[in-house]
Amino acid sequence: MSLKEDAAGTRAQTAQTIVPDAKTVINKPVVLIAGAGIGGLTTALLCERAGIEYFVFERASKVKPLGSAMSLSQNILPALEQLGLLEELQNMSLPVKSLDIYKENMTLIGSIDGKPYDDLTGYRTYLFARPDFYELLLSKVPSTKIFMGKKISSIQQNADGVMIRCVDNTNYHGDILVGADGAYSAVRQNMYKQMEEQGLLPKEDMEEIPVVFLSMLGITKPLDLKKYSALEDTSRTYFSTVLAKDKPQCWNTATLKGNRIAWALNHQLTSTEAKEMFFRNSEWGPEANKATIDEIYNYPIKEGGIMGELIDMTDKDLISKVYLEEKLFLTWNYGRTVLIGDGAVSAIEDAIVLVNCIYDIEDVTYENIQVALADYRAQRFSHAELQVNIGTTFAKVMLGQSLSERIMRKIAFNLPKWAQVRSHLKMAPYRPLVSFLPPPPNRSTIKMMPQKPSKRYAKEQAARAKEEAAAKEDAAKVDADFSVAVAVSV
Repeated sequence: MSLKEDAAGTRAQTAQTIVPDAKTVINKPVVLIAGAGIGGLTTALLCERAGIEYFVFERASKVKPLGSAMSLSQNILPALEQLGLLEELQNMSLPVKSLDIYKENMTLIGSIDGKPYDDLTGYRTYLFARPDFYELLLSKVPSTKIFMGKKISSIQQNADGVMIRCVDNTNYHGDILVGADGAYSAVRQNMYKQMEEQGLLPKEDMEEIPVVFLSMLGITKPLDLKKYSALEDTSRTYFSTVLAKDKPQCWNTATLKGNRIAWALNHQLTSTEAKEMFFRNSEWGPEANKATIDEIYNYPIKEGGIMGELIDMTDKDLISKVYLEEKLFLTWNYGRTVLIGDGAVSAIEDAIVLVNCIYDIEDVTYENIQVALADYRAQRFSHAELQVNIGTTFAKVMLGQSLSERIMRKIAFNLPKWAQVRSHLKMAPYRPLVSFLPPPPNRSTIKMMPQKPSKRYAKEQAARAKEEAAAKEDAAKVDADFSVAVAVSV
């Protein structure tokens, strides 16, 4: 089936498939995915594995390998194992053994030991270059499914379908539109505008997204091992946070595969500074501010040397300047349109649960699509809310520079070891799995949260088992008949 693209627009034809046990014809939905970031590509990959028709629309004309370090642990790794990506991820990663925080004079403030967490959850935490992970996902999605240079100007939806209109005057039609293009996405803005006009948008979702940190980040080219000896240890990553003295700043460094160091500067904004910012950009953009670089150039790093030397070894057009925000939107879906998260981990978890729900649509009607999208939001919201709250607290402890945050940090690093482990395990029982693929082995010693099973997958497995049993029975009958025939002939 080819994607419909025209000036006037008609609904794309849907493919047909057979439910094995029910022997009834069902429609497969056509899913339009706005945004080819990590969330969008994960959604695309899951649709690919589920046999769901999909197309990805990215506003950029080409993808640049932007970003810094990224880590994934037991919340995501089991699903990557289902998708056959775990080994490839491990090959590009280094395990995280601890997170270490230092004063500017390199006095250790405290460490978070990752081993107890790994032992209990059954998975190690891996750290890697975000661009490397992005390229891995991109390699798994057919290039024919991704349309670059497609900036969305408006969306329309009704009982018959959903249409996106791009600034190049092309229109695309499908059954479901997934907004995976960031907090300031065109999909979100269009959807919220439609809801606001009808008085359906909660006032909380009309408010601006509060900005907490301004970050500049990048990844160096391969470095000299003689100068940065920590790179010689390929058994782990060395992740360090250094807190500036008498300044609302901190900086992170992490050793990576390939003799590289990922770095980031985080500037904590006051409420006044946040309000004065007219420019908002939650995307990974190549914007290196010379004044900021000059200010941080001589900051010391744990691996030896200074921040400026890492910046000098980073391609200037691959240095990103981003705003880190804190907000959980209440509205995730409306009509045929649905949104997924902006952060890497939350976006992946959203994509898993969303495609699970889409997979279980056994008849592509407007009503069934609305039920599926509402089910996705219902399954994910409480977990996303907890994730935001824990993430906010963690950022305050690890990066915050206010008096209250320094007190929080001192308390956190002086807790007994068992209390630290218990605190870090709050999100551990939640690991969304791909419901239409065989589950991975359960290596955890803690009880996992139950997940909603796929009725369609259960039916397909039952039908497959029935067919296999029938085939074995037929084979046994043929063998028995052959034995009788041989005996008679003798």
